[in-house]
Order: sequence, then structure tokens, then C-alpha cells
Amino acid sequence: MDDEAGHGEYTRMRASDADRERVARTLHDALGEGRITMSELEERLDTVYAAKTLGELEPVLTDLPGASVAPWTPDSPPAAAAPPEQRIGGTPGSTFSIAVMSGADRKGNWVLPAQHNSFAFWGGVEIDLRQARYAEKHCTITAVAIMGGVDITVPDDIVVEVTGLGFMGAFETKNRKGASDSAPPGAPVVRINGLALMGGVEVKRVPREPRRRGRERDEHD
Repeated sequence: MDDEAGHGEYTRMRASDADRERVARTLHDALGEGRITMSELEERLDTVYAAKTLGELEPVLTDLPGASVAPWTPDSPPAAAAPPEQRIGGTPGSTFSIAVMSGADRKGNWVLPAQHNSFAFWGGVEIDLRQARYAEKHCTITAVAIMGGVDITVPDDIVVEVTGLGFMGAFETKNRKGASDSAPPGAPVVRINGLALMGGVEVKRVPREPRRRGRERDEHD
């Protein structure tokens, strides 16, 4: 009875943003491992972001091994980022991102396919690989910006090769403050090519974890 009462009290606790984001990351990892489908992910995320209590988060994790909605506490040590060579594999995400007089983004926990095509026309595309996995060790992003922009943020623990062309525009790489000069052995390799025509493609190498939260703004300078 005590255990049941304790569990009932626990499930009535209000869920925080950190709780919802933690469960969402678990679901994205399950997608990458092939445990759930994309449609199941979308359905479960709708439940996650509508949840008000921890009990409402439980159903989306019941069939996933080792998953828990245990509440986050500030004293809990942060989980260490997986070594880059262990982030290779998983079900590939979308093979394209298109923004025509609009915006599009690919960020958070997703799997970069072997070939991803990005196109921006009078619009903007944002691709963020800091929390991404890689379908293969060698992946390619082809970015085309015509009177628009494509911004690609990559962590400094992967290898990046940029060979794009700028014509009346810019196709460039920038190392943000604190970014390492080289990636560790076994790191994924991302090749970025394409064209910037009267537009811009910017590849930003940034530290995987900012030393202080306030420094995150440096990535957008």
C-alpha cells in the first residue's frame, strides 16, 4: 500500500519543461534505434508537450526498455555527451529541408542521413547538428541558397569539410569562440557543398557545450 500511495503521489507531481524535454529526447533516441516509427514519435510528442503531470508522461514510455519519468533534480549530474564515434547509426531523418519565402529547420535529436539537401529561396534554413546522430560515418549536406540563407551549426567534435561556391554571395566557415581546432579520432565526417547565389551559406563550428549559458549568444553573432 505504501508503494502504491507513493507512486500515486509521484504521478500527481506537476511536470516541468525539463521533464517534458527529457522524455522527448528519450523518444527521439527510440526513433533512432528503430523502436518506434516517425508517426508514433509525432503522436507521443503531442502527448508529451500537452502533459501537465508526470503521470501523464508515463504512457508514452511504458513500452520502451529502461525509460523512466523520474523527476529531474538540480543536484543530478548532467549526462555526459556520447563519444562522437558512438553517435553513428540510427534511422535516417528527412533527406531535405526547403524554405521558399519561409523558414525551415532541422535541430534537436535527429539523424542526419548520408545525403541531406537543403534549399533556401527568399527564405532561411537552419540546420543544427549539436544533438544529432549520423546515419553513416561520412555524410553530405548539399546547401543551395538563392537570395536566401542556410545556417549550419556543427559541434567541434566532428570533422567538417566545406567545399561550396559563393557567387555574388558567401559560402563560408566560421569557428566560434572556444571551438576546438580538431575533432577526436573516429569522429563522424560531414561534407558540406553547394552554392550561394546572391545569398549566403554559413557553417559555424561551435563548442558542443558552452562553458557558460550566457555565452550561447556568441553562436549567433
